[in-house]
Amino acid sequence: MHVDWPQFIWDDKTLSAQLAAVRHKQGRLLGKMETLGFEHKSEASLNVLTRDVVKSSAIEGELLNPGEVRSSIARRMGLDTAGMPKAGRDVEGVVEMMLDATRNYSKPLSSERLFD
Repeated sequence: MHVDWPQFIWDDKTLSAQLAAVRHKQGRLLGKMETLGFEHKSEASLNVLTRDVVKSSAIEGELLNPGEVRSSIARRMGLDTAGMPKAGRDVEGVVEMMLDATRNYSKPLSSERLFD
């Protein structure tokens, strides 16, 4: 844990420059993604979401099987899951939560969403 937790201090000028650079790269990446066909876009999204779920869970000390995570996400995206391992209940729950958080970030966090 950081010694100043939770009272963080930062330099706005340094942070703003770094955030602007990241935002610029994000825009370029999104522009390149638009040139890809549906299959390549879906595969890229599946890879990124799988990595995000696995790594975010690892931060919390939960080690998930990447194949199960990929299978769960692919099924929810309507992609072919043939040959992929069936995701366990724990993986399904984490994937559901992460997709809700990334897709519904602008919606209020209701008690129902929180405890779902």
